Amino acid sequence: MTHVRFNHAVNGVKVEGSEVIVHYNENNEVVSVNGRVNQAIADEAVDTSVSLKRDAAVKTALSAVSAPKDLTYEPTSEIVIYPFEGENHTAYKVNVNFMGDEPGNWFVFVDAKSGEVIDQYNGILHVEENKTQKGFGKGVNGDHRELHIIRTKEGASGTKFALADYSHENLDGIFTFDSKNDWDSNNDALYVGNSAAFIGDYDRAAVDAHYNSERVYEYFLNEHDRNSLDGEGMAINSYIHMGTDYNNAFWNGRYMAYGDGDGEFFISLSAGLDVAAHEMTHGVISHTANLAYRNQSGALNESFADVFGVLVDDEDWEMGEDIMAPAAKADGVTRLRSLSDPNSVVVSNPQRAAYGSGVYPAHMAEFYDMPLNVDNGGVHVNSSITNHAAYLIGQEIGREKLGKIYYRALTVYLTSNSDFSDARQAIVQSAIDLYGEGSAEQSAAVAGFDTVGIY
Repeated sequence: MTHVRFNHAVNGVKVEGSEVIVHYNENNEVVSVNGRVNQAIADEAVDTSVSLKRDAAVKTALSAVSAPKDLTYEPTSEIVIYPFEGENHTAYKVNVNFMGDEPGNWFVFVDAKSGEVIDQYNGILHVEENKTQKGFGKGVNGDHRELHIIRTKEGASGTKFALADYSHENLDGIFTFDSKNDWDSNNDALYVGNSAAFIGDYDRAAVDAHYNSERVYEYFLNEHDRNSLDGEGMAINSYIHMGTDYNNAFWNGRYMAYGDGDGEFFISLSAGLDVAAHEMTHGVISHTANLAYRNQSGALNESFADVFGVLVDDEDWEMGEDIMAPAAKADGVTRLRSLSDPNSVVVSNPQRAAYGSGVYPAHMAEFYDMPLNVDNGGVHVNSSITNHAAYLIGQEIGREKLGKIYYRALTVYLTSNSDFSDARQAIVQSAIDLYGEGSAEQSAAVAGFDTVGIY
């Protein structure tokens, strides 16, 4: 099949979130169309003229998100038509990216005439010799890992070895960097050791990040013929020892970052293969459906990351079981989320828990109706509803088929503003595409979403 994405535009200005995908069969006949067109814009004239300068819009955006002086990347901007609260604004869409105690990958919409901020949300996702050789290391939980590394040029201090992997054809490389408990990635160095054996205590987080990145890369390549996160061989970069006692991991739009945990709730987060797969899948999502990180589309963003997390780390249907600290386990907190039994896990964040039953929901009847200023409208909590649908489908058809169906839905049918109902349609249609009308796979997809109350 051939799939063509169209963006709705007025006078050449793209309408944010208004996309249509047209699907052709092998005879170039249109077989289906999905997506959304903003009918309100079709029915009224939109003034696409701009009076505000780009620099002024960027300055406003930086102020709106309290950005620090040192940014990870220069802000980017584009002119869009932004429908918001019943009005269609011609606006600058400004992306601001920075590190710190609260890392930001902000999208700020600044009115291109008045200069006022319309809306904003946080989207938080070196070497001289390239000959790869084998090395090994010990991971956070004591696992012995075979690694791809390079020997760096000899100097006064002798031969060094770096966590850089150039062994994969048409891939720019897999690299692991040491943040040294800082937040400024511009000062980080490629992780280097004195020998090909990375077995020191400080090495362990780096060993797991490097090893797990390659595992996730190989999954998407072997199962879905996808070459890296962008599908075109982009370098896969991981930063370890991020911050001090930092209880999180994230994809910031360019790379993966892993905290060391506080030793009470989490150990080093790079220890989890499912965590690495989750964060790297956010990278895949940003280069495909680009699901907006708020409300139901944001919950789908989190859910697809969880689903591929448990498909790569296929020992169970739990998320985060390998990164929980002993103290957390002693308190009965043995994983972050459960796809098989969402209600068995308590929502540990009290601000989020206050909007529902206090446990992760497994059905739309348990949906947490949160405002945008709490978890971006519930992206980490409501995702467990569609997670459970995926588990139910996987129980019927197996992990391999589940992965193929979900990957097709993500890369072919979903758009930035897709909601839970759109996801159901995309996944059912993907099952039909791959396995046929009336197939057991289609029936499993329908039943899975029916069971969790998504129609």
